[in-house]
Amino acid sequence: MVSYLRVSLSFIFSALLISPAVSQSCSSQTFSGDKSYPHCLALPNLKAFLHYSYDAANTTLAVAFSAPPSKPGGWIAWAINPKATGMAGSQALVASKDSKTGVASVTTLNIISYSSLVPGKLSFDVWDVKAEEEAAGTLRIFAKVKVPADLAANGKVNQVWQVGPGVSPNGRIQPHDFNPPNIKAVGSLDLSGATTGVSASGGGGAVNSRIHKRNIHGILNAVSWGILFPIGAMIARYMRIFESADPAWFYLHVSCQFSAYVIGVAGWATGLKLGSESKGITFNSHRNIGIALFAIATLQMFAMLLRPRKDHKLRFFWNIYHHGVGYSILILGIINVFKGLSILNPEHTYKTAYIAVIATLGGITLLLEAVTWVIVLKRKSDNSNNPPKP
Repeated sequence: MVSYLRVSLSFIFSALLISPAVSQSCSSQTFSGDKSYPHCLALPNLKAFLHYSYDAANTTLAVAFSAPPSKPGGWIAWAINPKATGMAGSQALVASKDSKTGVASVTTLNIISYSSLVPGKLSFDVWDVKAEEEAAGTLRIFAKVKVPADLAANGKVNQVWQVGPGVSPNGRIQPHDFNPPNIKAVGSLDLSGATTGVSASGGGGAVNSRIHKRNIHGILNAVSWGILFPIGAMIARYMRIFESADPAWFYLHVSCQFSAYVIGVAGWATGLKLGSESKGITFNSHRNIGIALFAIATLQMFAMLLRPRKDHKLRFFWNIYHHGVGYSILILGIINVFKGLSILNPEHTYKTAYIAVIATLGGITLLLEAVTWVIVLKRKSDNSNNPPKP
């Protein structure tokens, strides 16, 4: 029994040592044929590796890039950006595995913007392009690149790498996550190999700043459009039924909605700033709903200045407009918060917490709605039983 236990532990220990997920490093990776690369970088994000060699005489860069896709059947990409440090403008090599044949292949993408992720010719020559699948689903890209003269003279190139979840049937790659490791997957590559690490290309601080602004944008908008506006609407609908709450309910309603509007505008402005700093990154539906929310919420704020008296003949039409726009803000705000959560892709705890808040508000709304109808029907019954004396 002891001997069996020793053998089992020895087997498990040996398996762990040779497991690619545990022991994969620059030195442990091998290549088929006569491929050899004097330089290797364990890239700082997405569990990626880059083996490379550079021939300064003809400015040829040979690379072998490997990384695990974010999901089975996903894709990996390595790119050079000749003019900037981000993905927009990159000249990319994208590897994926065909779902039917199981064969890995490489596609070239000239990424003009994030909304234009279609195959295209690169701005520099590339040849000997090949893809293969390693153990545990990791993909590898082989290629030789003709480095542009201005980049070769500088001795460094801006590299970008990325992984994604899959490829659609029409060949379009599905969007990658926007978690910190994905956003930080950029750096400067020293062609000579003298620098063994990956520098941040002067963009590390900017990346951290964008992540910070992104989080602020999400929090401000979730609190304003997604929580305060619904609470303000509930105050107006359910507090006014109690005669003792008049006019306190009105001032509470206005205060809550105005606070939500101010916070929402701050979140909207942060989103505009993020957009200006993230050229090529466009989330059309989220952006368009945000613009619509800002426009109709601003209109709603100004409409308060034109609110007719209760006995005015236009008050009925103003009420229809006010309620219609208000409920539109309520619905669009909650929808856009969920769209924002899917873009930010935070920990499930945050999405669960927001769902819990909305569910709680929904439950309170149903309870108050029932109470309101009971009070209204009781008053009608009392009025019919006690008609006013002539």
